Amino acid sequence: MKLWNKDDILDKKIEKFTVGNDRINDLYLAKYDVKATIVHAKMLNKIGVISSNELESLESALNQINKDINEGKFEIESNFEDVHSKIESILTNKLGEIGKKIHTGRSRNDQVLVATQLYLKDEINKIKSLTKELFNVLIGLSETNKDHLLPGYTHLQVAMPSSFGLWFSAYAESLIDDVIYLNAAFKINDQNPLGSAAGYGSSFNIDRDYTTKELGFSELKYNVVSSQMNRGKVEKSVAIAIGSIASTLSKLSSDICFYMSQELNFISFPEQITTGSSIMPHKKNPDVFELIRGKCNLIQSLANEFNHISINLFSGYHRDLQLFKGKIIESINEIKNCLEITSYTIQKIKIRENILDDKKYKYIFSVENLNNLVNNGMAFRDAYTTISNEIKSGTFKPDKIINHTLKGSINNLCLTEIKMKMNKQI
Repeated sequence: MKLWNKDDILDKKIEKFTVGNDRINDLYLAKYDVKATIVHAKMLNKIGVISSNELESLESALNQINKDINEGKFEIESNFEDVHSKIESILTNKLGEIGKKIHTGRSRNDQVLVATQLYLKDEINKIKSLTKELFNVLIGLSETNKDHLLPGYTHLQVAMPSSFGLWFSAYAESLIDDVIYLNAAFKINDQNPLGSAAGYGSSFNIDRDYTTKELGFSELKYNVVSSQMNRGKVEKSVAIAIGSIASTLSKLSSDICFYMSQELNFISFPEQITTGSSIMPHKKNPDVFELIRGKCNLIQSLANEFNHISINLFSGYHRDLQLFKGKIIESINEIKNCLEITSYTIQKIKIRENILDDKKYKYIFSVENLNNLVNNGMAFRDAYTTISNEIKSGTFKPDKIINHTLKGSINNLCLTEIKMKMNKQI
């Protein structure tokens, strides 16, 4: 069944190609299509298109569909083009003429857009919750390990003393920026497109203010053309946001792989977290973090894919926009999995203590020695030259006492402030 069916027989190859994976992807949107359809029916009753009795029948049938969805009994068979045609068919078969009225004043264009935006709003909130969970884990690890020093690197060269407290909280605070992106994506999606129909409105007196309130949108997407132009943009906003999270997780995973190497051996994980080799008995591979890195790198490319899909499209609907659906659903599921597994695994991390006692790290304290000379009255550039000459001549003796009072540094992590900063965004 097709909502646009005019008794013409569509070539099966064409049908297969144009439908694509919509029957699978639409299962994620099904409950949101039902929700929007119930509100649309209430609005049609409000403006006198359907009677109160008809509304009652529609609501009952739609609630049953929603029950089937929640229980995993709902499916979209191959004779249906998408979730919208399946739901309308159920209503028509069950209620007859009443079911045929439900599409009054809307197009599949605004139907799929409102379902997508409701879905994306819910998923953004789920991702925010998972991000906050990881944030809390990292803050906890930062507090526990704040006194354990490790080398800080620039250009992959030993640079200055860092600490595990500083390292963990760096990623915690980075997640706050990612949540800001999520909040921006939520705001873009929190605009009701229902009533824009195919992008040029309707001659029916659709009450868009009513549907906006009932569907829980904060505001209306007023211009009907602009509503349809948002197709692709709403998905891209989420792609950018989850791409930001993915960037954070990818960098964290790279650090972990680097720190786990035998040459560094800063950290380790239980054997239950690592994998082995088929021929090398000693191996403890960080496969889970390599996969997180790889998956997250792919997620970061999504926004660019969306740019390429939409870069040369005119205003109005184009079937190209269908391609956004599956890709954003897949990437949302992937980022949620990556957040969950990162939170789970990193809690099991084991920290090696006294890392900087190794003689190969003695020059990491050169800046401390330099600053001590400055504090005792020497000009910075003269102090720099003095320490540099000591290093060259082999006479450098490191001062390993570190007392950084600077906000956000080793001895002043500002964890309370960072937690308050996150709470403002959640």
